[in-house]
Amino acid sequence: MLAFLLIVGLSFYVMASSISGMVGDSLFEQRIRTDRSSLESLATRASPLLAQSDVQALRSQLLTAGGELGGRILLLDQNGKVQLDSYGEMQGMRLQYPEIANILVRGQSVDYGVHELDSGTKLDTSHLLFTRRTSASWVGYCTAGVVYASDIIGVLLLVSPVQEIMQNLYQLQDQLILIFVVVAGAALLAAWVFSSIITRPIAGLNRGIQHMSKGDFSSRVKVRGAGEMKQLARAFNSMSEKLETLDQSRNQFVSNASHELKTPLATMKIMIESLIYQPDMDKNLRTEFMTDINNEIDRLSAIVSDLLTLVQMDSQNVKLTRENLSIAQLIKENAHRLQPIADQKGQTIQLSLADPCDMYADKSKLNQVIYNLMENAVKYTQNGGQIKVGLQRQGRDARFTVTDNGPGIPKENLPHIFDRFYRVDKARSREKGGTGLGLSIVHQLVLLHGGAISVESEEGKGATFIVELPLHQG
Repeated sequence: MLAFLLIVGLSFYVMASSISGMVGDSLFEQRIRTDRSSLESLATRASPLLAQSDVQALRSQLLTAGGELGGRILLLDQNGKVQLDSYGEMQGMRLQYPEIANILVRGQSVDYGVHELDSGTKLDTSHLLFTRRTSASWVGYCTAGVVYASDIIGVLLLVSPVQEIMQNLYQLQDQLILIFVVVAGAALLAAWVFSSIITRPIAGLNRGIQHMSKGDFSSRVKVRGAGEMKQLARAFNSMSEKLETLDQSRNQFVSNASHELKTPLATMKIMIESLIYQPDMDKNLRTEFMTDINNEIDRLSAIVSDLLTLVQMDSQNVKLTRENLSIAQLIKENAHRLQPIADQKGQTIQLSLADPCDMYADKSKLNQVIYNLMENAVKYTQNGGQIKVGLQRQGRDARFTVTDNGPGIPKENLPHIFDRFYRVDKARSREKGGTGLGLSIVHQLVLLHGGAISVESEEGKGATFIVELPLHQG
């Protein structure tokens, strides 16, 4: 703000000095023209009288001209000494005004200047601003050379009051100062208003960033203004919202992971303590406990493996090792692997493969997608149920479906079915050895291949998982 005031002040000073100089020159121009003309005429008439040393005639001429011009007239010789004074006070005095020197030394015919009467200081109208001296008396000095036979034999000096002109210049100076104060005040007010308008969104954004740096991802800023500031505010809010969602997801993930890991560890601890403190435990019961501990270890291993897979996907370090493959062939292989389990439950797996759907993809990861969806269908479908697996080509996409006639998924659970550690029936899921991460991994793997996965279900009427993958021919 100080720099702004300095710039405004300097600009005003340059402008005001120029204006006051031009106005001062304009105000004096008419006076200078009149005084010079009259004094040159008087010098012409006085020239022969001075050459003849006719003092009486010269005195008469000076008195008459002084009365007509309203000022004091002095006649000086070639040395700058006053020979005659219309006021009769300065005879014999030597004057050293620059206007006199310009006639006698530099050979000018006429000259004019404004001086302070008491100090004799000459006024420069171009630097009038802020040099005001209200108590000073100002006079104009007009000089003209007295020429006889081509030689300057003397100088006429007309001393006339110019106080009225100076007062007009002082009034102009007052007006310029007033204008400066008004303009500076208006400029400051406008600068404050505009700076407030401009900096308010920035200040709000800065506060939001400070809150975010302290871990408060719920911070939002008001979308104000237009253009870049509005876009910046929207971008910040979008980023803040995503970070908040990510933070909540991370916290939920850590909480769920801790819970999932804690449960089998607690179970194993109870079983191991029972083995330790009951050394005479029945052999069959001991074997059952050891089997349960082994199962819990397998479950822990599965959870850790799934967690590592998700961490790799989140870090975007997963790379696809693509090769030519047939989705139909992968479905057949996985159906063969799951058939013994289905047979134990009296289930039937029905395949409807309308197209081989050859594509260029990561075989192991697509195999994981197909196996996980088919295994879930077998696992969660009641004894004697039916699992239908379909594959068909739709344009440039492969459509893979797994349908069962199991218990289905409640409508309120459908939006969360691919969330990590999400289970529709947590108790039954744990009994069946699920980690709650399988569908989340399937979702990520499908996305890695540029595909999409969805689920259609109605409680009590089974569920259908639909995977759509873009076909890339090898």
